[in-house]
Amino acid sequence: MKTDSQLQKDVMAELEWEPSVEHANIGVAAKDGVITLSGFVSSYASKIAAEQAARRVKGVRGLAEEIEVRFASDAKTADPEIAKRIADMFDWSATIPKGKINIKVEHGWVSLSGDVGYHYQRQAAGDMASRVSGVKGVSNLIAVKQTPSKIDIRQRIMDAFKRSADLDAGTITVETEGDKVKLSGKVHSSYERRIAERAAWAAPGVNRLEDNIMII
Repeated sequence: MKTDSQLQKDVMAELEWEPSVEHANIGVAAKDGVITLSGFVSSYASKIAAEQAARRVKGVRGLAEEIEVRFASDAKTADPEIAKRIADMFDWSATIPKGKINIKVEHGWVSLSGDVGYHYQRQAAGDMASRVSGVKGVSNLIAVKQTPSKIDIRQRIMDAFKRSADLDAGTITVETEGDKVKLSGKVHSSYERRIAERAAWAAPGVNRLEDNIMII
């Protein structure tokens, strides 16, 4: 008698062998000889072909069929479709580092993990994922892993302040504690404060920001 694991492999092989079955989007589970097919296909004919292919495998005692027919015009909101669209967006993006982020989608909820060198990359990944249709929410668990020295982080932020035409670098103080940056001092508008925050977040290795800048 076949084990469930072997039966699952045999059914998957039969689905791949049958040319009328869109096997790439069909999942197979086996328990006590009962096969469960899930996923989606683009036609009713392909759905029937998948059922028939599974039934003709030796050792299949029963079949539970949960395949959905998704037409080309339908919104692509199944979990595998959402994951693929997010992965494609990351691949096309010049901002997201290749191969650094893991994508998991469960019932429309996206979990992102992995590590990047900059906070803006982490934020960009979360923003991109949240814009995909069918996404119900995003858990952004991506870590900023690059860890330059405290002096290097502070200097890079201060250099960015000095380059800004809209900011008086002499009125802002920068302190660092590991991956945390603390800003203090005085500016003349919320616009200047946002510029300072953006410059601080852009430094490599910054995971946390405490902004104590006062607007006068």
